[in-house]
Amino acid sequence: MANGWSLLVSVVFIVVFCAVAWFASPKGENQTVWRSTLVLSAWACWLMWGTFSSSSLHVMDGRAGQCMQEVLDRRWDIELAGQRRA
Repeated sequence: MANGWSLLVSVVFIVVFCAVAWFASPKGENQTVWRSTLVLSAWACWLMWGTFSSSSLHVMDGRAGQCMQEVLDRRWDIELAGQRRA
């Protein structure tokens, strides 16, 4: 799945994982620690994966790259002009 649906399918997967982790965490004095660790780790992994997955769906095209190059060229020109004055 290399489209936007993969993000939604993965959210369903993470929600199911978190529900299972919530009820299947070991009983005892550290139950809250287990629950928090599993749920927060799952969402942190999903957030990282979702960020990189969505950025690969919307790759910068040539125009955006040209704009960035123009900005960098202007910054370089300003820095060189400042060095010449000093």
